[in-house]
Amino acid sequence: MTLALVSAADFFHLDEDLAVLCQALADRGIATEVVDWHDPTVAWGSFSAAVLRSPWDYTWHLAEFLDWAERVAAVTALANPLSVIRWNTDKHYLLDLERKGVPIVPTQVVEPCERIEAELLWAQLEGGRADEIVVKPVVSAGGRDTERFGRDELEAATGHARRLLDAGRSVLIQPYLRSVDERGETAVVFAGDRLTHGFSKGPILVPGVGFVEGVYREERIEPRQPSPAEAEAAQRALDAMSACVPGHDRRDLLYARVDLVLDERGEPRILELELIEPSLFLRYIPDAIDAVADAFARFVHDCEGRSAEARSPNS
Repeated sequence: MTLALVSAADFFHLDEDLAVLCQALADRGIATEVVDWHDPTVAWGSFSAAVLRSPWDYTWHLAEFLDWAERVAAVTALANPLSVIRWNTDKHYLLDLERKGVPIVPTQVVEPCERIEAELLWAQLEGGRADEIVVKPVVSAGGRDTERFGRDELEAATGHARRLLDAGRSVLIQPYLRSVDERGETAVVFAGDRLTHGFSKGPILVPGVGFVEGVYREERIEPRQPSPAEAEAAQRALDAMSACVPGHDRRDLLYARVDLVLDERGEPRILELELIEPSLFLRYIPDAIDAVADAFARFVHDCEGRSAEARSPNS
């Protein structure tokens, strides 16, 4: 059994989870190979399964990436499933979650065909009560093209939004919640539909935080036990995903990471639901390694079992 851990060659050295997962899976008798999704020579059908881990440049090549995912899903098991990947690559999914009653950070999306004026930026959110907003493209990762603006920066905020819109990119606008500066974000991680661990991520849209090799903003990671309210909100997001992606439910997910922040009342709000290539930061939470590796191992064994059944002359 060989499992493909899918990344991009430029990022092999940046993904801290890869070495941890490879060793943990080797301890369970499962061989792994870290594979570049851009490599045209890879025989994807030769793998028991392929698991997305760090193809972090997919946002620059979205159409190509989705075409690649479709080809791979046709010849081997792909995690997470193809329809989930399609849905989760675009942050319009936040509006889907909101329609299902999930408490998200208030979100407004502006499409390239729409005009945006400075006066509308604040009016679009919380009745204009936001002191600061975040403007970013709906297809983004690592904090790239994501900026924070205050009320005295209307022109800069509008200019950033217009540049994205002029490039044909839909724009997401959210209030910047002050709790992020005080306690950062809480990430809740699931593997095999089991909550395995949590951690905190320090604020990244603050002075002095730069980019790591131009790929993602520097992050300060610390272990954190999610509160009962945060765990419940994360569970609600996964339940809602089941209603948003026809043919799949949360039990079909090999992994999920739910990023939350607290609103002005101290209630958790979903900032992102990461179902494509979330960092799991296993190096910082060693107690979670076994649970995550066990889930990956079960996934590979299940894939092998289904493949063997399909090959059986009696099937």
